[in-house]
Amino acid sequence: MNEFFSPRSLAVIQLGANASEKAIAAAVRTINARARREGWTERRNASGQPLATRREGKGGGWEYHYSLLTAPEQVKFCSAQAPKKAAMRSIEAAPDDIARDDMWSWYADIPDSKKKTAVERAQVLDTIETLQNGGMTKTGAVEIAKGQFSVPASTIYTWFKLVAGKPRTDWLPYLAPKHTGRTKVEDIDPRVMDWVRSDYLRPERPTMTSCYRRMSQVAKDQNWPIPSKRTVERRIEKIPTTVKVLARDGVEALKRMFPAQERDRSCFHALEAVNADGHKFDVWVNWPGEPKPIRPMMVAVQDLYSGKILSWRLDKSENKEAVLLAFGDVIETFGIPDRVYLDNGRSFASKWITGGTPTRYRFKIKDEDPAGLLTNLGCTVIFVTPYSGQSKPIERAFKDFCNDIAKHPAFTGAWTGNTVANKPENYGSKAVELETFIKIVADGIAEHNGRVGRRATVCAGRSFDQTFNDSYARSPIQKATEAHRRLWLLAAESVKVRASDQSIHFLGNRYWDEKLIEFSGQSITARFDPDDLQSGLHVYRLDGAYIGFAECIEAKGFNDTAAAREQLRARKQFIQANRAMLDAERRMTPDQLAKMIPAQTITPLAEAKIVKPIIDTSMMVRPHVEAAPLTEREEATRDQVVADLAAFRSEKPKSDIDLKRERYARARAIEEAIDAKIQVDAEDARWLGSYQTTAEYRTMKGISEDFAANLA
Repeated sequence: MNEFFSPRSLAVIQLGANASEKAIAAAVRTINARARREGWTERRNASGQPLATRREGKGGGWEYHYSLLTAPEQVKFCSAQAPKKAAMRSIEAAPDDIARDDMWSWYADIPDSKKKTAVERAQVLDTIETLQNGGMTKTGAVEIAKGQFSVPASTIYTWFKLVAGKPRTDWLPYLAPKHTGRTKVEDIDPRVMDWVRSDYLRPERPTMTSCYRRMSQVAKDQNWPIPSKRTVERRIEKIPTTVKVLARDGVEALKRMFPAQERDRSCFHALEAVNADGHKFDVWVNWPGEPKPIRPMMVAVQDLYSGKILSWRLDKSENKEAVLLAFGDVIETFGIPDRVYLDNGRSFASKWITGGTPTRYRFKIKDEDPAGLLTNLGCTVIFVTPYSGQSKPIERAFKDFCNDIAKHPAFTGAWTGNTVANKPENYGSKAVELETFIKIVADGIAEHNGRVGRRATVCAGRSFDQTFNDSYARSPIQKATEAHRRLWLLAAESVKVRASDQSIHFLGNRYWDEKLIEFSGQSITARFDPDDLQSGLHVYRLDGAYIGFAECIEAKGFNDTAAAREQLRARKQFIQANRAMLDAERRMTPDQLAKMIPAQTITPLAEAKIVKPIIDTSMMVRPHVEAAPLTEREEATRDQVVADLAAFRSEKPKSDIDLKRERYARARAIEEAIDAKIQVDAEDARWLGSYQTTAEYRTMKGISEDFAANLA
C-alpha cells in the first residue's frame, strides 16, 4: 500500500474518482490548510522518521503519510488501496497492465534481496546499451554481457522484454523477481474463516486448537469443507497483531502498544499549570460513622512545572466537595493557577468545579447552570485522556504513594494489596485509626516533596520543594481576593427564592436578605460553609454575579452535608482504526457461534442402585390463616390497587424513562397495598423484593422524595 499521498491524491480518494475538478480543488485547499494548521511537515513517527516528504518531479510540493489522518480516514484509505494490492498480485501475469505508481509501490514493499537482484539485472542491460552506443550490434553486445555476467542470452532477452517501452528510470520494479516463494494457496470456504475469526477474536482468548475443534464440529454439521489446522493457523497469523491484541486483550493493552507522548514541562513556571486527580489508598481505615473499615480516597493537586503536591484532601469517596476544598487550599496558600488539567470524571466535571467551561462534555449542560469555581477564577480548564499517565503526571506520584505511604510499617495488617493476586497473608487483620492515617499521609507527602535528587530536567537533582520555591519567587502569581475566597465555599445547585416570602429554604434552614426580593421565584446559586450552616449563605445570580449575604432566620438543620456527599488524539485514532479492522475480521457474534455448535450425543449414565426420594415442597399445603374482614375503605383501596396493577401489566412502555416511571409506580402501588394490609399477588411480591434492591429503585425514590419536599 502506498503510504505517502499528495493533497490532490488525498482529495481524490476522499471524494471518489468521479468527483468534479471544482470539488477536488476545494478539497485540496482544505487539506493544505489543515496541514499548515496541524504542522504536518514537522511531524515524525515514533522512530523519528518524517511523516511528510518533498514530492519529486515537476511542480514539487509535499506528500503526507496516511498516519496523519484521522482513524475513519485511515480505514477509508486502506480500503481504497486494497484494489491496488489485488492488482499487484497479478503483476507477474500482466505487467503491462500495472500502473507506474503501483509498480513502484510494490517495489518499495519487497525485500532488499529482490531489490539487489533488480539492480544487478539493470547493470547487465546498461552494459549492453553502452556497447550498442559504441557501435556494436545488440547480438554482439549480448554475447559479451553473457560471458561477463554469466547469464544466458535467453534470460537477457527476457529482461529486455520486461522493460520494453519503459524509461530507464522505471526499470527496477519491472526487473525485480516476481516469485513470492509460495505459489500454491489452499482455498478455504469463507464461511469457515468467518467462523474461526469470530471465535478466536474474543476477550475470552480461546486457543487456536479449541477454535479449530469447534469449527470442525460446525463444518461437519453444515457440510462445509474442513481445511487443515495449519492452513487455518496461517490465515489467523495474517490478522494484524494490533487487531488481535484489541480483541483478545482489550483497549488498555492496545494503548500500551502506542508510543507515549514526550511532554516537556519546562515551558511552565511554578503555579502556571496544575493537574489534579483522585487516588484510593490500599489501606483499611476506621472512618468515623462507618460500621466497617473503608479505603479512603485522596484528591490531590500537583504543580506541573516542579511536580510538587500543592494540596490534598481525604474523604470516603472522590466527590466534588473534596475537589472544591483541595483547589481552595491551593488558591488560599499559593494563588490562582492559569491552567488546570483534569480528566472528565464526575467529581472534576461537576458544575461546581468546571460549570461554564466550553470543553466540558460530561453531564447535560443547561443554560441555568452556575459557573464553576475554576471558571469563575478565570482558569483555563483542559480535560485530558482518562487513565493516562502521560496526560496527568500526578498519577506517577500516586504510584510512589502506593509504595512509600500505603506500605508504611504502621499499616501492617491494614494494607489490602494493590490487586487480588497481591493480597497479603495478613489481609484484613487490622484497620488503622483515621488520625494515625492522616498523620502518616501528611508526613509521606512532605517527604515526597522534600526528597532531593529528582532526575526531572527542571529539577536537576533538587527536590520538588526547592524547584517550586525557586520558580515561585521569580514568577508572576495572581493572589486570591476576598471575593475569590467565597468561590470555594460549597455551592448549592439552582436554589429557588420562594415567591411567598422571598426566603431560601435549604437543608432544613431558612435564609433571607432584602436583596432577594428582586429575585422572587427565581433560581440562584448559594455558597455555604458546611461546618457552619447557621452562619448564613453567600448568594449569587446564575451568571456568577454576587447578590449578597443571606442570614439564617430559622435554624433547624446543622452540618447536614455529610449525607449529601455520598456520590488523544492520536492514540484515540489508533484504537478506532483497530476497532474498525476488528469489526471486519469478527463477523459473527458469540450467540451466533453458540447456536451453530451441534448438540453432542450424551452417553447414558449407569443406573443408580440406591435412589433417595425427593420431596416436592412446592406441593405442600401450608396452614391457612384467616384474615380479618376488610372495611369498605380497604375494599375500595384493594380494588383500585388491583386495577392499577392490571393496567401496569397490560400497558407497554413507550420509552426508557417511561419504563422506569412505570416500574417505580408499580412498586409504589404494591407497597401501598402492603401498607394497607391487603394481600398482594405472589408474583408482584417477588418482583417488588427484587426491584427494591436495584439502583433504579433508589434513584427514583430519591427523586420522588426530593420532589415531594420541594412541594412542601
